[in-house]
Amino acid sequence: MVKQSDRAPLLDWEEIPPPPDPNQAAPHPPALPSEKSSKAAGKRTATCTADYGTTTTTITCISPTKGPLTAVVASGNGSPGRPLTGLSKQHGWDHRPEPLGTERNVPFLPALSARDQWEEKDQIVAVFVVTFDTRSGNMVEWCLPHDINLDGVEFKSIASGSHRIASDFIYFRKGCYFGLACFANMPVESELERGARMKSVGILSPSYTLLYRYMHFLENQVKNQLKCPGNYSPLEAFYEDKKAVLPPAVNGLVTACPTWSVTTINRCMHPEMKITHPAGCMSQFIQFFGEQIMVLWKLALLRKRILIFSPPPVGVVCYRVYCCCCLANVSLPGVGVSVPELRPFFYVNIADIAALETELSYVACTTEKIFEEKKELYDVYIDNQNVKTHRSHLQPLLRLNAADKEKYRKLSEQRQVLLYTQEVDGDCTSNEEDLFILFFMELNNRIFQTLSEVAGSSDPTLTAEHMRAMGLDPRGDRLFLLQLMEVYGVDVTLVIDNLCCPT
Repeated sequence: MVKQSDRAPLLDWEEIPPPPDPNQAAPHPPALPSEKSSKAAGKRTATCTADYGTTTTTITCISPTKGPLTAVVASGNGSPGRPLTGLSKQHGWDHRPEPLGTERNVPFLPALSARDQWEEKDQIVAVFVVTFDTRSGNMVEWCLPHDINLDGVEFKSIASGSHRIASDFIYFRKGCYFGLACFANMPVESELERGARMKSVGILSPSYTLLYRYMHFLENQVKNQLKCPGNYSPLEAFYEDKKAVLPPAVNGLVTACPTWSVTTINRCMHPEMKITHPAGCMSQFIQFFGEQIMVLWKLALLRKRILIFSPPPVGVVCYRVYCCCCLANVSLPGVGVSVPELRPFFYVNIADIAALETELSYVACTTEKIFEEKKELYDVYIDNQNVKTHRSHLQPLLRLNAADKEKYRKLSEQRQVLLYTQEVDGDCTSNEEDLFILFFMELNNRIFQTLSEVAGSSDPTLTAEHMRAMGLDPRGDRLFLLQLMEVYGVDVTLVIDNLCCPT
């Protein structure tokens, strides 16, 4: 069983929920939208329901091909581990994973297993302080528990080149754990410290779902360490309150990355990967890469090794790693079980070279330019907005085609509609992150649904008409689709007429 924390309420690292209104009755689950009301609102509505219990979540999202649609997802008494059926086939959503966890403001779900419940609780396995010593370099100054292996964390928590910036935050991986560290650089009048004191305060967890909750606390603590070095009392109290009680496993270790979980539509596409406050992470990603995100989408779906270079600060680049991983989400059961998992490594440095050599698929970022020369470690290298590859079979995929531009146009158009709705109508039920995730998930689902139907038919032949139905360019995306079918083991014949003679 999972031990409950006997924490004191409203500690300085806790989020304070808004007080309930005593004059307001408990809210009822939102009613399913009627056909009349949908038409009156000028929206095409797809009702996606899951019979789990009494909690229902409604959100308006956007289909990349069929315009606005409203998805209604219920959460509650579900059994984890089996795919959900009953979603609208009209939009290519035949299945969706069932809920495995809980939001912070969602009541405890009794049907969840002990491990699933544990995965959604505060689960800090270590807290540490890293400092830069003018004689020894980066070093772990203090940590709890004292016997935990933190080898290499001192280089992950203070990124190479950080001496040129005042502050930063860094997501990273340490074995099967994920970390978040906040860095700060303070000028001091000390010859021993060469005029600057640099420290980083961080935490480790088996999942990065909840790490963002403690960013503000870590930022305050690193400032505290700079001003009052050696004052670890707040960190000790934090660890005692949040330390994880690991579930039963071999040698007591977590041997796999956290499982995907779904509670509401806001998390169903990006459960453990929700690393930020809802603060425009996706918007910045789209604005930064522009149409190039369609290239990144194909590379992520092909499970390529993607390395992003950028000088410090590295925090925003960690968000780009997260966004790249979101491009490859598929909710159809059985899709991708035989292909490498697209694993987010977040920030990496030269100490991670040995680990990256064994990875078949990942997205990571670095501040160290030397990685560009290590071509055996990556398939795709991104320097600023410049996406490049040394793999000859991937180079044609870097060119945008008409279908790519059309998909990006629709995504941009739908973002503008969402922003207008939020500004004019005050609609806060949707956000850009949901739109972004749903856009690419629906696109991916439609591709794999079509491939599955063709492969299971009496004539397993894929035509130009099929490719257009998938939102692909029959000529410009032919190599991409051939590689996709090879990676995912889809056995169909691709026949495109008049390949060399455009009509």
